[in-house]
Amino acid sequence: MERRVVITGMGAISSLGMSAGATMDAMAAGLSGISALEFQDVERLQIRIGGQIKGYDEAKHFSRQELTLYDRFTQFAVLAAREAVAQSGAMLAGAAQSGVVLGTSGGGLQTQDENFRKVYEEGKNRVHPFVVPRLMNNAAASHLSMLHGITGPSYTVSTACASSNHAMGQAFHMIRAGMADSMLTGGAESMLCFGGIKAWEGLRVMSKTGCRPFSANRDGMVQGEGAAVFVFEALDVAEARGAEILAEVAGFAMTSDASDIVMPNQNGAVRAMQGALQDAGLSPDDIGYINAHGTGTLGNDRTESAAIQEVFGRNAPPISSTKSMHGHLIGGTGAVELLACIMALREGILAPTINYDQPDPACGLNVVPNVAQKAKPRATLSNAFAFGGLNAVLALRSAG
Repeated sequence: MERRVVITGMGAISSLGMSAGATMDAMAAGLSGISALEFQDVERLQIRIGGQIKGYDEAKHFSRQELTLYDRFTQFAVLAAREAVAQSGAMLAGAAQSGVVLGTSGGGLQTQDENFRKVYEEGKNRVHPFVVPRLMNNAAASHLSMLHGITGPSYTVSTACASSNHAMGQAFHMIRAGMADSMLTGGAESMLCFGGIKAWEGLRVMSKTGCRPFSANRDGMVQGEGAAVFVFEALDVAEARGAEILAEVAGFAMTSDASDIVMPNQNGAVRAMQGALQDAGLSPDDIGYINAHGTGTLGNDRTESAAIQEVFGRNAPPISSTKSMHGHLIGGTGAVELLACIMALREGILAPTINYDQPDPACGLNVVPNVAQKAKPRATLSNAFAFGGLNAVLALRSAG
């Protein structure tokens, strides 16, 4: 018999706040975390805005020894996990039935950028001996396993913008199938550095002015950084220890477009949403809110809108893109966006799509424009549609 899976802890750090609660409060208020980027050689870039975490002092959170091993993306994951575990109270240490699955796309890109600069620009012939342990994509997952004494299945998923949703879907599947009782899962990303932004400039999908998903005057995506980590548990395990249940993970589906490396395909998105509904035993009418992928690019916004209309028809629920506030965290974005789904289910607040200036007739949905809306959804979807045509959709259900 398949086990039900619930969320008992959440933690986050983003340009909207230094905790899950602060991030959700900022989402509810429709605040923007996007500002002028501050790092070396930013003046050489065309794109100079992003959801950068300002006022962050790594030395206040970590020892010098830890910082020799922790890239910025790992630091964010460690902080988010620390918060999630503290809230959950789950006993993870030494339990053979606990694990870690995290998503990231760039991994230790900050470390790569710093050390490429030393070798190519400054002409140095040596780099720090811990460069490889810092930059590898599994670094954050490995450190979480060590910090929390987690000895079960632990690994990293890297599928571009769908990484976090894929990771959380894998964690969900493992608990439901009985392979684990509890999992730390989510995603982390920090690609806001010269090399990271310069590479993305080449795609010509980045905005110089702001993120305006579903708005007719959109002109591209804006990157962000941060992490969100959750404690997923089997319902029976959580109930046995009297844990507070934040939401139920009801279903998950993933598809591949198999059509283009960068352009999205409507059919792939449709099949992913339909699959998540079927897996959760939900009908389209059960969904009261969708956290859209909503990047603010013409291709994504119109394709996703058409896919939602195909699945839900004229009764499509409200959707919103919180990327308009915190930016696109690439491999970490689905994890931060899951907070908006939890907020909708627990607090009855639908996060807005800010910067919505001019309705795009080709989208034609309630995108919760500019100001949060009150509602009481019983279930939600969280969409992630990545470059490479990789789609991952999570369905959440109210704990009540």
